[in-house]
Amino acid sequence: MAPGALDKIMNAFYDGKYDVLLSTTIIESGIDIPTANTMIIDRSHLFGLSQLYQLRGRVGRSKTRAYAYFTLPHHRLLSKNAERRLEVMQQLDSLGAGFQLASHDMDIRGFGNLLGEEQSGHIKEVGIELYQSMLEEAVAELRRKRIPGARHDTDEPLDDWSPQINLGTSVFIPESYIEDLSLRLSLYRRAAALKDEAALESFAAELVDRFGPLAPEVEHFLSTIRVKIICKQGCIARLDAGPKGIVLAFRHNKFPAPEALLAHMTRQGSRMKLRADQTLFIAQELPDETARLEGAATIAREIAGLIPAPEEAA
Repeated sequence: MAPGALDKIMNAFYDGKYDVLLSTTIIESGIDIPTANTMIIDRSHLFGLSQLYQLRGRVGRSKTRAYAYFTLPHHRLLSKNAERRLEVMQQLDSLGAGFQLASHDMDIRGFGNLLGEEQSGHIKEVGIELYQSMLEEAVAELRRKRIPGARHDTDEPLDDWSPQINLGTSVFIPESYIEDLSLRLSLYRRAAALKDEAALESFAAELVDRFGPLAPEVEHFLSTIRVKIICKQGCIARLDAGPKGIVLAFRHNKFPAPEALLAHMTRQGSRMKLRADQTLFIAQELPDETARLEGAATIAREIAGLIPAPEEAA
């Protein structure tokens, strides 16, 4: 509709000249009509959780009791996520539930790259500390680029970095294993901060002790963290694994022991190739998730083993 026509219709509805308003989701954008007390949302399974919450908030804006009906196609089989969104909407009926809504929305849609540099998470768990840390890193990076003679991206890598891992596996703690959302988020944060395999084994033992035998998804989650830890030891900034092999990218396209890496590649023959973009490809059949997890850990450990220990380098 043209802006003028839209304004005319909305004002007429606000003044009570119409009893029913048929609209798109445009009304979720802050429309406040106190006399509107009933809303029917068609095909509600197609909307996101925050969108449903905003739409429902357009009614009940006065003392009159309001009703919001979410309709679904007849005999339609809903996806698991759609069912969870509708269940959450039934529960969030109190004032100020927006924070809980964000928590449930993240739990349904995922939390972003938990194991990489592009961290995201729940504000109650990572809070202002993570934001301040990210801000400090960004400011320090800008200063390094602007100050003559300061450290740049091509210098020695900083200790505070995290490899990006892509294995095509399910990497999460399922609700069936740990029901409490806040607890799961806390464990995500702890897992992402693990520094070595000993700490990982201790973390896994704690999960078994507290929650019972590890679910398959949790085993994949911990295996991915293991790959991440090994990659950091091997200065591997990114690891991608697929059915036909593994691709590695080194931190700043540098490897601390280039001679050892070259000798290792020579021994591997055609199985291992250095590409023009400085990534390393390792040909290997990895047909399923388990094979990719095991193969990635083995390759990363081989590469990390080429780097001499500090006392050896000295």
